[in-house]
Amino acid sequence: MPGVAHAADGLPPRQPLTGDLQTAFKACATGGEPAYVPTVPVVTAVLHDPEEDDGPAEGNTVAGDFEAWWTDASGTEQRRTHSSYPAPSGTVQRWQLPPDVPADTVVSWHVRANDGTAASAWSSEGTGAACRFVIDQANPEKPAVASDDYPAERYSDGVGRYGSFVVDSPSPDVVAYQYNFIGGPQLTALPAEPGGPATLRFLPQKNGPDYLSVWAVDRAGRRSTTTTHHFFVNAGRAPVAHWKLADPAGSAHAAAETGAAARAGSGVVFGGPAPAGTTLASTAALDGSRHGFLTTDAPAVDTRGTFAVSAWVRPARTDRTMTVAGQDTADGAAFTLGLRARSSGPVWSFALGGARVSGGAPETGEWAHLLGLYDSETGTARLYVNGRETGTPVQASPAASTGAFQLGRAHRGSGYGQRWQGDLGDVRVHDRVVVAAEAARLAHRQPKRLGRWSLETAADGTSPDAYGGAPLRLGGGASVHRGPDGSCVPDLDPECPVVPYALVGDGHLSLDGASGHAVADGPVVDTSDSFTLGVVARLADRAPAGPMTVLSLPGRHADAFQVRYDPAGGAWQLVVTERDEAGAPERIVSRAVPADGGEGDGHRLAVVYDDANDTVTLYLDGYAEAGTTATLPRSWRATGPLQVGRGLVAGAPGAYLRGDVDEIQAYAGALSPQDVTRLGWGGQPCLC
Repeated sequence: MPGVAHAADGLPPRQPLTGDLQTAFKACATGGEPAYVPTVPVVTAVLHDPEEDDGPAEGNTVAGDFEAWWTDASGTEQRRTHSSYPAPSGTVQRWQLPPDVPADTVVSWHVRANDGTAASAWSSEGTGAACRFVIDQANPEKPAVASDDYPAERYSDGVGRYGSFVVDSPSPDVVAYQYNFIGGPQLTALPAEPGGPATLRFLPQKNGPDYLSVWAVDRAGRRSTTTTHHFFVNAGRAPVAHWKLADPAGSAHAAAETGAAARAGSGVVFGGPAPAGTTLASTAALDGSRHGFLTTDAPAVDTRGTFAVSAWVRPARTDRTMTVAGQDTADGAAFTLGLRARSSGPVWSFALGGARVSGGAPETGEWAHLLGLYDSETGTARLYVNGRETGTPVQASPAASTGAFQLGRAHRGSGYGQRWQGDLGDVRVHDRVVVAAEAARLAHRQPKRLGRWSLETAADGTSPDAYGGAPLRLGGGASVHRGPDGSCVPDLDPECPVVPYALVGDGHLSLDGASGHAVADGPVVDTSDSFTLGVVARLADRAPAGPMTVLSLPGRHADAFQVRYDPAGGAWQLVVTERDEAGAPERIVSRAVPADGGEGDGHRLAVVYDDANDTVTLYLDGYAEAGTTATLPRSWRATGPLQVGRGLVAGAPGAYLRGDVDEIQAYAGALSPQDVTRLGWGGQPCLC
């Protein structure tokens, strides 16, 4: 055979192994059940030259002699053969079977290796066996879908509640069902036996219309047409127990929105402060003593099933382990949610059945929203801090609990311990999964509008705040530029002056880069808590001589933050100083972009400090990139007035901006990324 290198010792090639053979990429089927394929298949084999002491002879090539056979309808045996072109030993050889191979007929095939001088034994000889297949050209029938939990075209309960869907195709050779729900991935369910039904489990994440699309797949890999099951999901069930803890001062009990009232110990004081941006009016303070607790004197939830417990919390200390909520067993607690002290630093914790998930970084005097979830369907425990899942989910098996629900302490055999010292509010207990979107909503803190300076006009050296707060006082070298008033059109009237348009609306602030600046009395935002500041800025030069600051908030010795342009790096920067000291360490995030050169619409810049998640982010034109967010565990409170167009340099004002500024907006709270995209366009974020 031309082109074949012969083995030097004259040995025939090695007999192909059935493990090296495939039919349409399926393993060689040699037993009672042939492989089922949807079309006339390609068969493949890995062929080898003779084995020697040191392995196959280097450079040897072999060809494949393929043979297929079947019995036709008249009882006559039919055979087809093919010889592949020689290829290096150990490579895959292929044969596309001819189109006259019939469907619905058992077809057998085997192969042998041929080096041009000698041939191996057939793969079916000796301990080998012929490969067998059947071409199945019929698609399975589409499945029927039935659900008692989420019947077709009806609203049913609900978000966070698992439901079952039974799918079944009349075709006896169905081996799988492929399916997906709206917006979800395509998944596969296997029946217990071919042709049988399969049960799909589903956990709704949102209320409203939904549908299940499902296909039956037979043993040949053929898919049925689609069955679509439309259904509607109700909102998630209300908590089985809920205490706002906003009771009047002097109350002996916490009234329940749902469930039983909670008896308060003498170490509980109602009427305390509530987390800003929430609907809570007040909270309860627990003093950490043996009298600082609340209890229902009865269980609030069946801990053997799915449940979730959540609360707003503010620890007065973080140097000891403290419990927010738990439920008694005979010798301990079925679960505890709270703060765990460690040598490496405190963490939030949700523990049950010997398992624990921990994460986050509690801070003394700082509000946080905690939610612990046990999902009995998956057997996993999860922890959410400030609406975001934290830590690593763990497998858990909580103990049955018939004891009392506790706030502020944990049962420890003969008594109680891990007593909470700090504030608690809005405690909720659910008997279902609280899904991630619900956890985020429970922890949401609504930002509050503090100031908006549109810079349309200036009178007596000031430009007003749209909300009636402190105006911007314009310093020397600062003026409000007014765009064209529409009284004439330059293209039609040669005497009409050409007036540049304002950045946003009818006017903007122009700064000369030497002394031009503006000031809003008061810090405007509390930089030690979550805040958002937005501004539109345009640089006058393409190559600024040095760094130029757009916004800053000073303390006594340093700026708490600066938004500036650094021409050395060709980037907008957010510079955060770690403490109010000259020369204190700085955290800097940057976004590279060429300087404007006085042209275009400028850039929409925003600073978002999220104290709950310890991050500070610089947004450019509504978006943040990887690298424009820094970790900031704690920020200090600026005491000086908001500065526009300058910052502190070596303790004195400097880095004056040469360019234009417009649409300055300030918020208490961290705006969502969606709301940040709406800053700087002349309107207001929806804060939704």
